This record gives sequence, C-alpha cells and structure tokens, in this order.
Amino acid sequence: MRLLIITQKVDQNDDVLGFFHDWIKRFAERCERVEVICLYEGVHNLPENVRVHSLGKEIGVGRLGRILGLYKYLWELRAAYDSVFVHMNPEYVALAGWWWRLTGKRIVLWYTHREVDLKLRIAAFFTNVIATAAPESMRLSSRKTKVVGHGVDVARFSSSPVHPISDAPKLVSVGRITPIKDVQTMIDAVLMMRAAGTPATLTLIGAPATSADKAYELAMHERAAHDPSAVIFYGSVPNTRLQELLPQFDISLNACPTGGIDKAVLESMAAGLPVVAANEAFKPYFGDHAEQLLFEHGNAQDLANKIESLPKSDTSLQAYMREQVRRMGDVSVVIDKLVALLG
Repeated sequence: MRLLIITQKVDQNDDVLGFFHDWIKRFAERCERVEVICLYEGVHNLPENVRVHSLGKEIGVGRLGRILGLYKYLWELRAAYDSVFVHMNPEYVALAGWWWRLTGKRIVLWYTHREVDLKLRIAAFFTNVIATAAPESMRLSSRKTKVVGHGVDVARFSSSPVHPISDAPKLVSVGRITPIKDVQTMIDAVLMMRAAGTPATLTLIGAPATSADKAYELAMHERAAHDPSAVIFYGSVPNTRLQELLPQFDISLNACPTGGIDKAVLESMAAGLPVVAANEAFKPYFGDHAEQLLFEHGNAQDLANKIESLPKSDTSLQAYMREQVRRMGDVSVVIDKLVALLG
C-alpha cells in the first residue's frame, strides 16, 4: 500500500502530538511508501520510505496559503498514493474529499472529539471510514464509524516495575491547563486530603494553549496559593519524556467529563499507575475496578474519597491497569486495524 497521511504536526518533541511521530513510523513498516502532509514540521527521524511535506505553519504561512499549499501537494502527489489517512482534521476531508473520491482513493478519517460541526458532517459524507478510539469519542451517528482503540505504545511506558502507593501519595494529571480538564476539582480534592491529614501532592504536567486557558491557569494558581506545597504546576514536556516522569508518581487523575478517551490516561495505565477519572468512557478499560476508579464529575470530595480508598501495599491494581491497556489499546493492534481499513 502507498499511503498519504494528513496531520497537524510532525514533531517528535511536541507535548501533545509527539506520539504521532511513532504512528508514522509504524505505518511505514506496513506500507511501501508514506507521504505526509502536515500543517507544521518540527523535529523528526523517519524511515527512508517516508517524505514529509509541510504547509508552512512553522514559518508563518497563513490559512489561505496553507489551503493553496494543500491543493498544490495533492496535484503533485496524485500518483504517489492509493489511500488517505487524515488524523483529527475533518476540514481537510471537507476540502479534498471530492478530489480523492474522483481519483479513486480510499479515505479513513481518525476523529476523537466531542464536537460535532459542519466540517465533520461534510467529511463524513466523503470519507469511507471514520476511525475512533471508543464509542464516546465520536458523537456523530454514522454507519461509517469503526471503533479501533486508541494506540498507545505500551512497551515504551511499561519498562518500569509497578510500585505501591506511598502514604504521602504523589498524584499527577497530564494535559493542557484548560477548563474542560476541570483542574479546579483536582486541586480542591488534594487540598481536602491535606486538610484531613493525608500529605498528598498534585503535579500538573501541561500548559495553557489560549489566552482563556492562561486566565484559567492563573485562577488555579490563586486557588492553590494558601497551601503552596500542595500543587506543582510543572509545565509542558515532550511526549518522549513521559515514560521517565510517570513512574515517579503513585496515582494519575483525569477530571474531564464523559466524552472521548484521553490518551494521557492510557499512557498512565501503561506506566502502571492506577487512574481515578470522571469520564465513564473508561469503564471498559477499568473493567472490574470501574466503580472503584470512577468518581462523580465535579465532585472534589468524591474524588478525594476514591483516592484515599485505593489499596496502598497491594500492586495488583497497577498490574491490571497495564494489562488492560496492553490488551485494548496497544499501538501495534490499532495500526494493524487502520491498515486493514485503508486497504
């Protein structure tokens, strides 16, 4: 198979999209040739059968220029690929789906987001398949939807042995600092635990992305200010560093409401951390422990209670977390499924 991939960013050091560099390498192992069109080209180290074509966001090319660049590459590469994989950008299927259909290319759109807008509806008309991580990850009702799992490199995150939870539990949450992540509930929970005598700490790995997010982060600093050692605002880190950082913690938290599967949660599970989350989409991953690990969204006291109730010395829960994500969301399994859908 000769494959065209369209994605936002090719940069192995990116804190959010760095994982996709590994996806491209894995597609390259299964394809004769891979052409990649990206909005932004950063640091990468890809096989010889991969070529990267940037639309120039890294050098300041504007939206119109990027659209014209897309059509230029589609014309230049028209005979170089048989199938198209569009990652999280339905607007490109909306812009080019007619061309791909006209030229007989098979189209698979990867989409994991709670938003359903006009771009997605148009993309759904043109695409052959909408691949997603879980039923809750794609809210548009379509017979084209195929659930394939999320695609975590379990081997990269599972080199460290699991360990028991400390009496002074070190909590971590990975993701952008933004209201949908409900950082406030996590901060309130750790403050409640400390007030009740448990010397827990919360480390937030991530950074704000917009001016509204920056204002939210400032409000969260103020919320945690009366107990300065309770919350550590670590900032963003390259995705390639997470496998080193996560084993330093005891429990991973995710306070997002029910919706798409957050890959950072699965990476925590692969690292052998118990995860306490509000998103009920994780029920299949949590399996027999779902009641133990799911808390009521926005309820800081319930979150604190769930953290406190986790067994301290028994590490069987940690091992279970790792095995569940290996079985349900390992990247090799997911890429194999996507290649089959593209073929």
